[in-house]
Amino acid sequence: MFTSVDDVSVRLAEAGYLASPAVATTVFLAARLGKPLLVEGPAGVGKTELAKAVAQVAGARLVRLQCYEGVDESRALYEWNHAKQLLRISAGRDESWDETRTDIFSEEFLLPRPLLTAIRGDEPTVLLIDETDKADVEMEGLLLEVLSDFQITVPELGTVTATRRPFVVLTSNAGRELSEALRRRCLFLHIGFPEEELERRIVRLKVPDLDAALTESVVRVAGALRAMDLRKAPSVAETVDWARTLLALGAGTLDESVVRDTLGVILKHQDDIQKAAAKLDLDAL
Repeated sequence: MFTSVDDVSVRLAEAGYLASPAVATTVFLAARLGKPLLVEGPAGVGKTELAKAVAQVAGARLVRLQCYEGVDESRALYEWNHAKQLLRISAGRDESWDETRTDIFSEEFLLPRPLLTAIRGDEPTVLLIDETDKADVEMEGLLLEVLSDFQITVPELGTVTATRRPFVVLTSNAGRELSEALRRRCLFLHIGFPEEELERRIVRLKVPDLDAALTESVVRVAGALRAMDLRKAPSVAETVDWARTLLALGAGTLDESVVRDTLGVILKHQDDIQKAAAKLDLDAL
């Protein structure tokens, strides 16, 4: 998939994803070693976008399992098309049960979900298991089997083993602690808020028409807001949204009036907005 760490950096940049050396190195190792990649960090720092960018530069199909509380095997692995099975049973009234059973538990009636879809694929595939920390603990047991052997057992059909292993990315916002067993099977990457220079490059890439001085101001203010004790620090995605907002408004500078009117773009809680409005000193930045 990649020939070197530099190759990762260059190709991800071409896809619009600016990777730090740590990110590029870990992605290269995950691809070279065939290990799942567990990416942890606050929301909005580019965890999901990393998986999308890898799929894009590798020419791979992206298969996504969005985790949530209550997600189970039928949503993650497969389920049977019960309506179609009932129609088949009704159409074969004169057949014996053994004849009908063999027919209705076949590929024709199987509905593959993301994990089975990724395992069975012959083409290059990136499997994104998004927000893994939102799934129940029981879901981790299912993931352990899949990520250990890259195989899934369908009792009626047998064991399906990957002929071509997908590149697996698990993301987590650290809403709950993932098990040590799951972590052991993965390479770990933490993506935090980027350094100022990298964030400037990201904003320039995503909002190229924004004035350079205004880009500088946006990044400095975002950094100052993250240094405050806020309920939700602004993410990189919100910094980019703020830059786009200022461009849409035609703002030439980041003065107090503009900041006050647009803080709701970068901060998402009223108490955070009030705290920032009271404490933010633009002249000191």
